[in-house]
Amino acid sequence: MGVLIVLGVIVVILLVVVFSLVFTVEQQTAAVLERFGKFRRVAWPGLNIKIPFIDRVAGRVNLRVQQLDVKVETKTLDNVFVHVVVSVQYVVTREQVYDAFYRLDQPATQITAYVFDTVRARVPRIALDDVFEHKDEIADAVREELADVMATFGYVIVKALVTDIEPDPRVKESMNEINAARRLREAAAERGEADKILKVKAAEAEAESKALQGKGIADQRRAIIDGLRESVGQFAADIPGTTPESIMQLVLMTQHYDTLKEVGASAHTNAVFIPYTPGGMSDLAAQMRDALLGATAANPANPAPPARPL
Repeated sequence: MGVLIVLGVIVVILLVVVFSLVFTVEQQTAAVLERFGKFRRVAWPGLNIKIPFIDRVAGRVNLRVQQLDVKVETKTLDNVFVHVVVSVQYVVTREQVYDAFYRLDQPATQITAYVFDTVRARVPRIALDDVFEHKDEIADAVREELADVMATFGYVIVKALVTDIEPDPRVKESMNEINAARRLREAAAERGEADKILKVKAAEAEAESKALQGKGIADQRRAIIDGLRESVGQFAADIPGTTPESIMQLVLMTQHYDTLKEVGASAHTNAVFIPYTPGGMSDLAAQMRDALLGATAANPANPAPPARPL
């Protein structure tokens, strides 16, 4: 029984020694080995061996690209407080694992301090409206500042990005109101310009319409005059003894009756009161005759011949 206990103890000791002898390191990770508190070597990914109870793994260093988001509160040139979020991407080089592990106690804290210092040195020299336009310059300044300092500690600054710029809520609301007012003003100007163009085009169209309408009326009257001249000439040639005045009286009476016919045929005709007795028709013919005689007498170059009754 005692022998079995001793063998069991020996097996346990051997297992502890074996497990203390070997250890593994994950991919994209470096393990720092120390012997009695002094740096021994860097163990790389895979299965590694160390002396049990003498060597120990002091720590592990992540070799992946890491990102640190830093939120900085600062003020601009026009005394507006803003929160600037800077994302810093960094990685530890394989050649400087020792420096990254031993020379920096808390790398995130140191990087944060440098970001605060750079942002608070740059942003106060820029107005609020220009901060959004110069965010790439701020990010480049942070990267350059960190790259020079962190390189000595084994850290490479891959990229620095200004991911957010957040002014005070009241300032943001005021900026939105200013932007909305400017857009409303531009919309009103564009709307006024559109109304102006419409009115100008409408005026031009109306002027052109009236010009064409006047030309049409002139052409119509010219055609009527030519037709009357031809009709009077033909009528005088076919019926001897007739005068142009008597022919015009006949034409006018014919047009008079045609007009009355059109007025009566229309569905929306206003009432027209005309004395329509036989004596009234004689007066109407006399009035037309007197008008023609007066027009002829007014032109001395064309003396009117004596009118003959119809």
